Amino acid sequence: MAKFTFNLPDIGEGIAEAEIVAWHVKPGDMVEEDGQLADMMTDKATVEMESPVAGKVLEVAGEVGDTVAIGGMLVVIEVEGEVPDEVIEENEAAADAAPAPKDEAVEQRIEVENPDPSDQQDAAEAVEERPSPAPEPTPAPAPASPDAKVLASPAVRKRAKDLGIDLSQVKPHEDGRIRHADLDAYISYTGGFSGAAPVRADEQIKVIGLRKRIAENMQAAKRNIPHFTYVEECDVTELERTRAQLNENRGDRPKLTMLPLLITAICKALPDFPMINARYDDEAKVVTRHGAVHLGMATMTDNGLMVPVIRDAQGKNLYQLANEIGRLAEAARNGSAKSEELSGSTLTVTSLGPLGGVATTPVINRPEVAIIGPNRIVERPMFVTGADGQERIEKRKLMNISISCDHRVVDGYDAAAFVQELKKLIEAPARILAG
Repeated sequence: MAKFTFNLPDIGEGIAEAEIVAWHVKPGDMVEEDGQLADMMTDKATVEMESPVAGKVLEVAGEVGDTVAIGGMLVVIEVEGEVPDEVIEENEAAADAAPAPKDEAVEQRIEVENPDPSDQQDAAEAVEERPSPAPEPTPAPAPASPDAKVLASPAVRKRAKDLGIDLSQVKPHEDGRIRHADLDAYISYTGGFSGAAPVRADEQIKVIGLRKRIAENMQAAKRNIPHFTYVEECDVTELERTRAQLNENRGDRPKLTMLPLLITAICKALPDFPMINARYDDEAKVVTRHGAVHLGMATMTDNGLMVPVIRDAQGKNLYQLANEIGRLAEAARNGSAKSEELSGSTLTVTSLGPLGGVATTPVINRPEVAIIGPNRIVERPMFVTGADGQERIEKRKLMNISISCDHRVVDGYDAAAFVQELKKLIEAPARILAG
């Protein structure tokens, strides 16, 4: 028998650590060669880790939600016989790939290894003076359910439960017992409503995996980026009419939603506003204004928000955009999106569709400097000037466009001017379709 410590290999360029998002084994389990050990999440993707040897799992590197450094121990496996040399070499290479500790960490380790004698003296005195911890209080028994104190037959209790009635709220008969007649009187008085929603049990959910990444990214974005949001109302009546006409004659091409038209309008407006299609490096203090538009598309999945990227959106027609939107959204939702499809965006669009509300203040997808949020389309009466110059009231379809920007890079005037140009394109869809 031999013990084999499997070190976490380098699973992505520039990755220093990975988070455990699922264990497929536990201590005591037998694992086959190439059997699944764990799912590890990096900033870019989730990677399935497989065992290079067969044997019995003796130890694992923590719980779901913990992080493991590249080159650190992931599992310890008891192996029958000798571990092949090539496996040992690969495992040692993984350990060698671990990033060197930062200077601060080295200094802290040196301080710990060479403590000052006076510090030890102070520490010893502090330990001696520390009072003994107080004993843990005995938890009080849980209070009995209010219904348990009420006198009622099983049939009355069942009827009350079916009606959602709290028996402690019902006035009992003179002998203190609740009968069906007392329930009838309560129903006639209250209409059968208890006046309060049922209480749901508390639950604790550990923040791990994609949800943890979202929390960290949102926190970093709000902490580091001075956001401002600008909102403008757009008349999308003609754009919706154009979209309907295109869908009537699409043949075997994909059905168009509003998004491909909006993306095309954004790409047409951006050349005059390069500060919008940019990324800001906080550490280097460098803004990169991108020529190509790699458009992030915020997508809701069962695990949380993901942002697949439409590469070179400026070079795609409406139907190519529609195909990419559908393909990438499906890949994000079923977990098949590749790491390169989830990174490298230069500008993001986020939409809640019919839940879009009147206006939104979206959070920037750092290190980008802007994010655009179309809101819900509503129908309202508007004053419209006809070809004869006469003003009249018409029912029009209106949609608000929100844009949040990084005020370190984008001035308010530039954001407003960009949205006004976008508004012109949206309200004159022939300009969107023109080459």
